[in-house]
Amino acid sequence: MAKDIYHEHVREALQKEGWTITHDPLPLLVDDERWEIDLGADKILAAQRGTEKIAVEIKSFLGRSRAYEFHRAFGQYMIYFDALSETDPDRKLFLAVPVDVYEAFLSRPFYEKLIKRRNLKLLVFNPEQKTIVEWIK
Repeated sequence: MAKDIYHEHVREALQKEGWTITHDPLPLLVDDERWEIDLGADKILAAQRGTEKIAVEIKSFLGRSRAYEFHRAFGQYMIYFDALSETDPDRKLFLAVPVDVYEAFLSRPFYEKLIKRRNLKLLVFNPEQKTIVEWIK
């Protein structure tokens, strides 16, 4: 499967924040169906809390219609979310989106409500600086 144009940007941004990339890609196998989430990462937290595990699906939203791109990304996210809850329930799934897409599109009232209602977790990143701008949990 082809990597998203921002794959390395997000990978570097996670590493800057102390995440260890454990999978590139993170394989999922459910009912003989194989999928791949773009990245899997771990971060050691305070001694009492142990390790936080995440999976990150990266989307560029570079198509003609951001609404259509979100529709596809949202469906993919929901499938991966359910598959992870069966195969790796301790791992949190995030959808990585560029900051300009978040600010100009996903922060609109409808999408903001949808994201909250469906408990969609976002990782907002700056592709030029290769940094994470915000974690929306």
